[in-house]
Amino acid sequence: MKVSFSELVGPAMERLEGGFSGLPDAALDPPGMERAAAVLAETAGRLHDNYPYFHPLYAGQMLKPPHPVAHAAYAMAMRVNPNNHALDGGRASSRMEVEAVRAIAAMFGWTEYLGHLTSGGTFANLEALWIAGQMAPGKKVVASEQAHYTHSRISAVLKLQYESVGTDARGRMDLAALEAALAGGDVGTVVATLGTTAVGSVDPLDGVLELRKKYGFRLHVDAAYGGYFRLASNLGAEAARAFERIEDADSIVVDPHKHGLQPYGCGCILFRDPAMGRWYKHDSPYTYFTSSELHLGEISLECSRAGASAVALWATQRLLPLERGGAFAKGLEAGREAALRLHTWLAEDARLAGRFVPGPKPELDIVVWALRAGTAAEASQQAQAIFDRAAESGLHLALANLPARFFPGANWSDAGEESRVMCLRSALMKPEHLAWVEEIGERLLAASAK
Repeated sequence: MKVSFSELVGPAMERLEGGFSGLPDAALDPPGMERAAAVLAETAGRLHDNYPYFHPLYAGQMLKPPHPVAHAAYAMAMRVNPNNHALDGGRASSRMEVEAVRAIAAMFGWTEYLGHLTSGGTFANLEALWIAGQMAPGKKVVASEQAHYTHSRISAVLKLQYESVGTDARGRMDLAALEAALAGGDVGTVVATLGTTAVGSVDPLDGVLELRKKYGFRLHVDAAYGGYFRLASNLGAEAARAFERIEDADSIVVDPHKHGLQPYGCGCILFRDPAMGRWYKHDSPYTYFTSSELHLGEISLECSRAGASAVALWATQRLLPLERGGAFAKGLEAGREAALRLHTWLAEDARLAGRFVPGPKPELDIVVWALRAGTAAEASQQAQAIFDRAAESGLHLALANLPARFFPGANWSDAGEESRVMCLRSALMKPEHLAWVEEIGERLLAASAK
């Protein structure tokens, strides 16, 4: 059933306004309203200069459209414009944040924890590594070479030593390389990635946990992109095993603005031990003069945070609960199935297989593939050309610079162990992508015609 935005938000907005109807008229008259309609029309025109992120033919970066209920709830909350730094700034939205975060923690099997929303995955990971540095001062942070680049950047900001370790040919952390790094005795924290940004690889968390028994490090799981796949029923055995063990981590990051159907920016940081709250203590009485309850500003590094993000997330989870077998989980499963179909088509369709060589089999919903050519350099040039031609035809892909060893069937004459190649990449995050795989393949074929 199609419902317009105004039909969705109008009655709810009326109810919201009714809650403040007892106030005397303040005769509010914001300046410039006589020109507002013209400015908004101009703004709409400027926004045309965007890729169609909402459409299934946008299959490039991790851009999943927010659910209409998230749109509506966010817009409605902005009428109040709450600030979730303190209860005085956002009483209702702060309580909605607590409830929404509780549902995310429960998805990972946690009932006791410390957690809150953030402005995105970068800041959520910063808080995780900040706590890690407090718990193991002077010791290294280790992650795989396919981990998000923000971990090395954050470590530099926090003055923490950082080291990356190698991956296998599927982009997953190499356990032998990790153990070699651990053997030096100076590693305090290991970051395992459940859903790498480039390939969507899932680090072997069960193996990492076995090494923790031996070396005693702190384990942070960066599941900013992949975390919600904990609910999916169609993962491969190895990825499913990793997600089943996520509850054994010391901290977890997940981004509701990726697979959680939320507007930017909305990240979430969770700590298994609620006692981690002791590192956040501060004294700033001028902002908390009426509330005696624990507020979110006491367990976060960020100060002002948009309460509207919490309201949108709460409303979406109220509509689509985080449960296996539910409508939300089925959307994740559809994206993964779309990725598997595209990967299979690239490998087996005679028209495509003669032109492309697929990378690792998707573990989540990201697909990567390279060009068959004499050299990796030629393959990189051709990938750029196809990327441009596909965009001209309305198909929007992404480019990724990856190790050539991720494509063992390519046989490029210039590819050594350390060589890299520019390849094509799709994040098939929208459930609708499942019905558009064939159209994507046909447009890709047309764009690759010599």
